[in-house]
Amino acid sequence: MSFFDYNDAAEQTSFDLIPKGTLARIRTAIKPGGYDDPAQGWTGGWATYSQDTGSIYLAFEGVVMEGPYARRKIWWNVGLHSSKGPTWQAMGRTFVRAALNSARNVHPGDNSPQAVAARRIGGFAELDGMEFAARIDIEKDAKGNDKNTIKAVIEPDHKDYAALMGVAARTGPSSGGQGGAPAMPSYPQPAAPAARPSGIPGGKPAWAQ
Repeated sequence: MSFFDYNDAAEQTSFDLIPKGTLARIRTAIKPGGYDDPAQGWTGGWATYSQDTGSIYLAFEGVVMEGPYARRKIWWNVGLHSSKGPTWQAMGRTFVRAALNSARNVHPGDNSPQAVAARRIGGFAELDGMEFAARIDIEKDAKGNDKNTIKAVIEPDHKDYAALMGVAARTGPSSGGQGGAPAMPSYPQPAAPAARPSGIPGGKPAWAQ
């Protein structure tokens, strides 16, 4: 390497936005904000507190796994609390539910015991390193510039889910077994999570025990 000969330097990558509506498989990482509230079960420093708005959220970073936009990164926040009311928290819960359905191949209408267990987490650490399918969107940032974001998750009832995730999508909710016994589909474990901050326990998630 020479600081006076730049012929062997890498070419710059494109900073054009990923087109609105693009479907992709995303691998997540949470940027720990250091905020804990044990009364809410928010431990491990995963949550972020905004000094400007008083809101509390999870700061997500997503990496596109395959296709023409592979390795591109997208950033978005998932709400945990807002002083303005419960709407942002409800939106955040809806997003995480859909992400778990997508990551764990759970049909959104499935309420079997295993599906219910698959929508539970032992802590925010289980969302770190999760892979799910999503539709990429465009929104304005704080400075009024366009940026990519994730607002909608592609769940197993979507026609493109199986191709995006490389699995056989579930075609409908579990209808129950004979004699009133609920059907017990086998849900796959998600991909191994990314490295976690020190002090965050790993291991097999409770729903997959």
